[in-house]
Amino acid sequence: MERRTSRPRRSAAPRITAASPCPCGLPAAYGDCCGRFLSGSAAAPTCEALMRSRYAAFVVQDAAYLLRTWHPETRPPGVDFDPSMRWVRLEILETTEGSAFHSTGTVTFRAHYTDDGRPDSLHEKSRFARVEGAWVYTTAVFVD
Repeated sequence: MERRTSRPRRSAAPRITAASPCPCGLPAAYGDCCGRFLSGSAAAPTCEALMRSRYAAFVVQDAAYLLRTWHPETRPPGVDFDPSMRWVRLEILETTEGSAFHSTGTVTFRAHYTDDGRPDSLHEKSRFARVEGAWVYTTAVFVD
């Protein structure tokens, strides 16, 4: 879900409130799930939680959170949101390591979206590492 640019573009993000279902797919309200990570009131405890919250950040177009949770060595100068894309569903397919007892981990997922109304998906294996105790996204390998 890597979208890079040095010039941010504005588009209308969906209106999600703290009481809305969390876009990450877990059965919790956004404010109790990923919203607390995006607001900075809590840190993602696992790389899967970080992956889910980064997906939610793409949904609500929170570039600051995406950049804050990107490894400093691979972080782009900005994030570009394509105005024709709408993220619609996240499937976590596999996780390796990435718990409170690990320093690295991976999450393989499929993120479903529409592009100008046409359905498509992104299948990726993302790599995560801890930097100063916090999980951050490092790199990805596209699966198909």
